[in-house]
Formats: sequence, structure tokens, C-alpha cells
Amino acid sequence: MTATETPAGTPRTPRRADRPGRYTRTHLPGRDGRVAPPPPETRRVLSGLQRKDVLRVVGAAAAGIATTEWLFTQVLPVQGALPFVLISYVFFLGYFVILISFDDDRVTIKDRVAGVVIHSGAIVLLLALAVVVSFALAEGAPAFLRLNFWTQDLSLAGPLDPLTVGGMVHAAVGTLFMITLALAISIPLGVLTAVCLAEFPSPFTRIVRTVTEAMTALPSILCGLFILATYVLMFGLPQSGFAAALAITIMILPIIVRSADVVLRLVPQTLKEASFAMGASHWATIWHVVLPTSRSGLATAIVLGTARGIGETSPIMLVAGYTTYMNWNPFTGPMVSLPYATFTLVQSPEPTQIARGFGAAAVLMVMVFGLFALARVIGGKGAGQLSSRGAARARRASARLAARFGPVGLAAAGGTTAAEREAADVHAINGGPHPQRPTDTPTDKETGR
Repeated sequence: MTATETPAGTPRTPRRADRPGRYTRTHLPGRDGRVAPPPPETRRVLSGLQRKDVLRVVGAAAAGIATTEWLFTQVLPVQGALPFVLISYVFFLGYFVILISFDDDRVTIKDRVAGVVIHSGAIVLLLALAVVVSFALAEGAPAFLRLNFWTQDLSLAGPLDPLTVGGMVHAAVGTLFMITLALAISIPLGVLTAVCLAEFPSPFTRIVRTVTEAMTALPSILCGLFILATYVLMFGLPQSGFAAALAITIMILPIIVRSADVVLRLVPQTLKEASFAMGASHWATIWHVVLPTSRSGLATAIVLGTARGIGETSPIMLVAGYTTYMNWNPFTGPMVSLPYATFTLVQSPEPTQIARGFGAAAVLMVMVFGLFALARVIGGKGAGQLSSRGAARARRASARLAARFGPVGLAAAGGTTAAEREAADVHAINGGPHPQRPTDTPTDKETGR
């Protein structure tokens, strides 16, 4: 009876190990020697940028543009830049897949195509941001490049006056007053509310979280109307920068609460348990563990709220009014902001007023960038990530704490010099007690090390 026949004489399909050129799961050679160990697998490189990848992208882009150009001139009755770009991108992806399929497998093709699509989206967003910023800077350059634009208001500048007269300092000061007052109110309330939602769950906190999530999409005009109906009409208080700050507070408070709540709930539970094990109370754990750990995330929440409130126009238009004069008192009198000044000035038919409006927009962008940079500096890095100065402070604090425990702790913290440690080791080798160890601890000589 052969190896490929059943006892009854019926032929059967050879087993995997019996087929020439096939391997078993254990890759062990058979008795007949036909099964050999498989060749080593080739490592698939899915990350990094190689020269062939660049050539594929360039070739696929050139082929896609050429194909689209031929279709637009010879076949399709379509014109315009946007259809040309979209059709070219579709052809680019198709040609890119074809070029990759010559050398790589299916997994690599999917990875490369996904990477190209993601990078394309990032490039589109960067281009859109660059176009917006460059357009505002180019239109407002004739105004904000002059010194008087940063030092004067519009009290002496009329619509027909040149750009050498007047500036936007009153609008910049008004914006700073409004956003500062709004943040002074919303940051404590927002962080405390987020702490309540994250650390003290209850049916009441679930209702608060639901209301907060719903208020994140509240239209800004409703915030202005609410302050107008209550602060101005009901209580009879004047239109002012403080009223605008209250409207901005209603807008940014839900954003800060929701973002801070998510950040606080990401603090590892083990850190809290370690604090409780050391005997700290719940509030001490929140103050010394939870809030410092989530400081970077809380700064991000404040940045998001600031970005929402600093560029609003409709609440300020309703409750703060418009003025061309400098107003240093945010509690009385009209006060204008940079967004509202931009909205008002660009509606003028005079080129100088339009230039001043775009200059105000440029000033707003500079101010936002400065505030965000300041928030990042205050927020610092994430938990466990220390800067060079922070690491140096941690080492000095560790040395001070170790010095409190005497020579043993001082040596553990590196408080002794290299010469002192070397002399102590030599003394211990010669049979004497080690001055940096407890007297009941065996020395290296006693243990045979």
C-alpha cells in the first residue's frame, strides 16, 4: 500500500506535507526530505518616505493632470478650476494605485492610499488657512503697517481722511477688556463645574452635563438678546463692555465645562488611589493631584473657549454699542471690539475705511495668536513631561528631601561629591563600616561581593 492510497485501495488527496513544494505548520522536514524550512519573510515597510514613493506621487499627479486636461479640452463640456482639481485628484489616486500595485501587496497599497488621502486633507486645510491669513494681511497692510494705527483711535479720523490719521487701539483695548472679564468669570465657574461633574457623580450632575452639552451649540445672538433683556432692559444698566463680557461668558462657559470635564475624567484612577492611601482627603487629592495632572488639558479647554468668544460680533453689537473713542471704563459707556469694528468698517464704500477694517482683522489675528501662545506657556506640558527647568527643580527638591534623612538619604540623592563616595567605598573595602550605610547593613566584603 502506497502513501497516497487508503487501506481499501481508493486513492486519496495527498496531505499537505505530501505535496511537493508545500510546508507544514511546524515547517519540519519530512522523512522523504521534500519539506524544507520556509524562506525568511521580507519585512514590509509601511512608514517613512522613500525615493520611489516620491516618484510615484509625482508621476501619478502628472498623469492625472494630463488626463484631466485632455478630457477638459477634447471630451467633457466642463469648465472651471474646482471641477478640474477634483477630477485631477480622482485620476491621481487611480494612477497612484496602479503604480504601487506593480511592486507592493494589497496591505501596502491600502496603507499608501490612506496616507495620501490624509496628507491631502492636511494640505488643503493648511492652504485654506494660509489663504485666509495672507488675504487679511495683504488687504490690511496699508493700514496696520503705520505706527498711528497702533497708537490712535478713530475719534479724529473721518471716512475721507488718509490712513495716516486714526487707528484701532480703542478696539484692541475693548477686546482685551471683554475677553479678560469673560475669562475671569468663566474659568473658575467652568473648572469648578467640571470638577463637580467628574468627581461627584449624581443624578443632578447628569442633568447638568446634558444641559451643558446642549448649550455648546447655543447661537451667539441668543446670548446677546438674553443680556440685553435682563442686564440692560430689566435692570436698567447701560450698554457697556461688561455687558458684552457677560454675553461672551454665556457662550464660552459650556465649552470650558465640557472640555474640562473630559480632561478631568482622563486622570488615571491609580493616582487618586495613591493619594487616598497616603491619607489625603478628597479635596486635597483634587487640588494636589487631579488639577496639576490635567493642567495642560485645562489650558486647552480655556483656549477653545477663548477662540469661541474673542471673535464674536452679534452680542457686542447688541449690548456694547459702537464708538470711535477710547473707553477705559468697561462698566459704563459704549465699547467696541475688533470683530465689530471690522464688520462696521468693511461695509464702507471708502477704500481707506476698508483698509482699516482689514487692519483690525489683522490685529485680531495677532492678538489671538499671542493669547494662545500665553495659554500654552501657562498650561505647560502634559503629565509626566518635564521641561529642562522643571527637571532641574525636581532634582533640587529631591536632594533637599533626601538631605533630611541624613547621610544615607544624602548619598542616595547624590548629595555627596564623587571624592567622598570613593573614599567611603575604599574604607568599606578595607573592612571598616560604610559611612553612608546603616551600621547593621552587611558590607560588600562581608557578603563576598
